[in-house]
Amino acid sequence: MKQLAFSIIIFLVFIFEGKAQNLEFGKVLKSELEEKFHKIDTSAVAAILFKKAKTTFNYSLNNGFAISTEFSIKIKIYKKEGLKWAAFEIPYYVGYEKLGDEKVIITNAFTYNLVDGKIVKEKVSSESKFKEKTNEFWQTKIITFPNVKEGSIIELRYEYKSENLSEFPIFQYQYKIPVNYAQYITEIPLYFLYNATQIGLEKVTLEDKLEQVTARYDNASGMSDYVSFQQIKTKYEAFNVPKLIEEEYVNNMDYYYGKIVHELKTVQFPNQQPTQIASSWESVAKSIFEEKDFGAELNKSDYFTNDLNRIIDKIDSMELRLKVIFEFVKNKMNWNGNLGFFTKSGVVATYNENTGNVAEINLMLIAMLKASGLDASPVLLSTKGNGATLFPNKSKFDYVIASVVLDGKQYLLDATCKYCSIFNLPIRDLNDKGRLINKDGNSSEIDLILDDNSINKSNVIANIDAFGTVSGQVSNTYFDFEALKFRENFSGVSHESIVENLEKKYTGLEIENYELKNDKLIYEPIIEKFSIINKNVVEIIGDRIFFSPMLCFALTQNPFRQERRQYPVNFPFPTKNKYLISINIPEGYVIESLPESIAIGINEKKVTFKFALSAIEKQITVNVNLDVNSTVIPLEEYDNLKQFFKLVIEKENEKIILKKL
Repeated sequence: MKQLAFSIIIFLVFIFEGKAQNLEFGKVLKSELEEKFHKIDTSAVAAILFKKAKTTFNYSLNNGFAISTEFSIKIKIYKKEGLKWAAFEIPYYVGYEKLGDEKVIITNAFTYNLVDGKIVKEKVSSESKFKEKTNEFWQTKIITFPNVKEGSIIELRYEYKSENLSEFPIFQYQYKIPVNYAQYITEIPLYFLYNATQIGLEKVTLEDKLEQVTARYDNASGMSDYVSFQQIKTKYEAFNVPKLIEEEYVNNMDYYYGKIVHELKTVQFPNQQPTQIASSWESVAKSIFEEKDFGAELNKSDYFTNDLNRIIDKIDSMELRLKVIFEFVKNKMNWNGNLGFFTKSGVVATYNENTGNVAEINLMLIAMLKASGLDASPVLLSTKGNGATLFPNKSKFDYVIASVVLDGKQYLLDATCKYCSIFNLPIRDLNDKGRLINKDGNSSEIDLILDDNSINKSNVIANIDAFGTVSGQVSNTYFDFEALKFRENFSGVSHESIVENLEKKYTGLEIENYELKNDKLIYEPIIEKFSIINKNVVEIIGDRIFFSPMLCFALTQNPFRQERRQYPVNFPFPTKNKYLISINIPEGYVIESLPESIAIGINEKKVTFKFALSAIEKQITVNVNLDVNSTVIPLEEYDNLKQFFKLVIEKENEKIILKKL
């Protein structure tokens, strides 16, 4: 009964909103322009008043069926921060070999403002609609709306045309701003059966019906002719979709936005056997190797033969060959920043020019590894910014790396990363899973995140004087991904800037005599050493001294502060944070109390914390280990994780008390 009442309320809210807002394109009400804030989410900087799309099939005698999707969007700008929603970028694919290029046609675009109490409608000029080439496979239509300010409403209608029936344009109905109403209609002839997948936490309602339709086309004589068929008409609707609030420690927020995705499963024309169309990984792998900008480029080797023979001459160890070839390609080649798994200029030109895209550099690496006798294969992946691959589909991948299996161990390599070794990938590649493919169609899923913890180790030797000043020496050592992260953040940065960054990170810290070792030696851990002075971490009250066992290095803010969380927690890679701190207390003081040692963890030791103190005469030793052993913490364990870090902070900030003799 409560649920029914709630549903009625939601329905009435939508009816109320509908009276104040028009759901037809080209009709803007004065009341909409006068609205100062969103009725449900008053913090919203903008809102999508409606988003509609309709996918239909068009028939031609020469090309058969093609897809057309018409989009209509109406957006209200509430605040200055919402002005960025007045620009659109619509990517479309132009890399087909056997199909025509996709097209995006802007049919209408308007800006509406209220001027002296009257609605002023301004059409977007052709100068504000332009095309940009992203790469040889993708182009982007860009639309910028004029005279948009707080209170404006913008409308956009465009058509997306494609001969590729294997998938529809993704219909997204959730954004970083609220969506009042979303509607997606598909009209699919019965010849085609699609898998429709809903992504995200915000669900839609749907209804469908079977109907008979007649489509016109031009026959061989150029005259109009007609074809009749049955189709399924499906309508998806979503009401009052809240804005998606992005959270920290999420591998890819793209997984959680509300979307509807269609994949072609089966085609069956009259009097014919059904054809299974849904791609298998085998067909994806084979089709990629058949592409001239992939398989043919991977098979070329003459251009590097002399260099390869030179660099591996007299090297019998296959692991050493692996390392030498990887370092050669990585140091010779410069990545131009372009993604993709197809070459553009080709590996030969790229090799001679020392610059290329991801595919050119890593396919070159794979070819050299294979030519040296190593078991090397390409691995396709979707980078973190590109989203998830939901089903076998080559168009969703945007990156290729190398895999080498040697003595039963797999190495994943990316030669675009100057600071990577044969044991790690750049963090942009760590997007859950990849797909290893072979020419014969065999493929396998590859875990892109390794199980081994990357270590960050700190040794501190500190002295506290009777005035509360802390002085001493610090040595930090960074291993594996921690070292990679350090190199990516601070390569080419002066020591003065690194010191400034440390002093901002730790309250009251003054650093002198900074030294950095091994920052250029990627197979060695990075070591930084420096002297410290801190006058703000010790408190003197009467004849007692109070200070944290971690001095200024204690964790002070819980990274998980939300009362409730919507998504699982993702750490980029497993880590071990180790602190060994030795504190010499001042003359004339004795230890009155020490915090108790503890060891805690959450389910199955996904995250653990060990805190141990000991004292011998005038010296206190503090051992702290904070280990993240799992990169994924399920949503149901979020409260435990938040409580875990609360206890960590409390323990690290407990006070050691010294008493004056």
